[in-house]
Amino acid sequence: MDFRKINISGKLVPENYLKLAQDAQKCKETEKNELLEKRKLPLNGWTETHIEELVQQLSLLDSNNFPKKSGVGEREARIACSLVARRHYNFGHGIGRSGDLLEAQPKAAGSTLMANLTNALLLDLIHEMGVRSCRSCFLAPLATGMSLLLCLLTLRQQKPAAKYVLWSRIDQKSCFKSIITAGLKPVIVEPQLNDNGSLTTNLQAFEEKVKAIGEENILCFCTTTSCFAPRNSDDIINVAKLAAQYELPHLVNNAYGLQSTYLTHQLEQAQRLGRVDLFVQSTDKNLLVPVGGAIIAGFNEQLVRNVAKAYPGRASSAQTLDVFMTLLSLGRNGYLNLVKERKANFEYLRMRMQEFAVSHGELLLEAKGNPISLAMSLRQFQDANMELTKFGSMLYTRGISGARVVAVGDRRKIEGHEFINWGTHHSATRTAYLTMAAGLGITKAEIDNCFQKLQVSWETFSSQQSEIKKKIKNSN
Repeated sequence: MDFRKINISGKLVPENYLKLAQDAQKCKETEKNELLEKRKLPLNGWTETHIEELVQQLSLLDSNNFPKKSGVGEREARIACSLVARRHYNFGHGIGRSGDLLEAQPKAAGSTLMANLTNALLLDLIHEMGVRSCRSCFLAPLATGMSLLLCLLTLRQQKPAAKYVLWSRIDQKSCFKSIITAGLKPVIVEPQLNDNGSLTTNLQAFEEKVKAIGEENILCFCTTTSCFAPRNSDDIINVAKLAAQYELPHLVNNAYGLQSTYLTHQLEQAQRLGRVDLFVQSTDKNLLVPVGGAIIAGFNEQLVRNVAKAYPGRASSAQTLDVFMTLLSLGRNGYLNLVKERKANFEYLRMRMQEFAVSHGELLLEAKGNPISLAMSLRQFQDANMELTKFGSMLYTRGISGARVVAVGDRRKIEGHEFINWGTHHSATRTAYLTMAAGLGITKAEIDNCFQKLQVSWETFSSQQSEIKKKIKNSN
């Protein structure tokens, strides 16, 4: 309610008191106006009260919240449970219309406004993080794997005869299964295993596959920026150059790369020097919201719009609401501070892991092209590979989540494709290792607590393995 436009009697409240209150409200209204007019991230985060006021005002623009309504359709955004209604701020119509996620809804002016504004704020954030030439993006109500699938299906419309995707191997199921589910055939390009144990993109193999299969039969290149060490980020700049040379689309899985300025600048350079068509990033990893959404972005506005049109039907607005409120809560400065803290804590994690490795006779498997994840060898447990899963379970039981113990020798079949040394990203890996990552929001206290528990777990596991070896030796 705008009290300035109402002639309020002095019998209700003294005029000078009312004016003071109106002046205080004016600042908040100015911030709302600037957000809607400029469609840019606010410099500083808003208070929860301020965010809720705006969200509730937008919700009132949807037809299900009109005071006088007579809904006679099959979908009127009626919500039976008041808990659900409050959780979603009475947004019930979702976003988009049948066949286009970006199309406006006649019954949902508020939902449409929020969705479009959220996309504008995300584009502003992508620019701020370093991908300045990105032209368009939208928030898909799908996690990363399904969003990659949507991109692949869109690219396939442009080149229906092509059925192969050249995929730089990364042992994470979502990306690989997105290729299979799209009805395409993955051509696995193993990374190059270096002397120090790190893995880098095999550019020569990419080019050899293109020549062997033929450009006309290849739908696109699929690369990954964010990954588990000792695998490095793919060399997306040189892959982009190959994509431009052979006129092939290039899809980048940037799952949790938006939080790293190193990776975002790699994306920018890849587009400037070669070809990147679309890049996809998760909302939960990069924006600290619940799982369920992804940002699909690209350098051609029409192509991005085509991806949005490939989504059948309308979609939930839950992910949009989460992201919208989070972006307003953080503001530009809040998000950039998180990015800065993450980078500093990555260096701290590196130092702690290096110290631990040296003191326990292990090695930090250096992956200089990976700014988020680190790996440490587990050579002394190598002969106990079958028991390494127990070590991983031991860490998890003690509250160390996210760390991965990777043993060698595991074979995995996924959709008819066999992967040797699954989890290591390469068939010839010979060293078991432990990975940890410094993701957005990590704290120094968490890292310190992790290494205290790691020390206890290491001692316990070593002792258990020694006992097992003694029993085996005595039985022989």
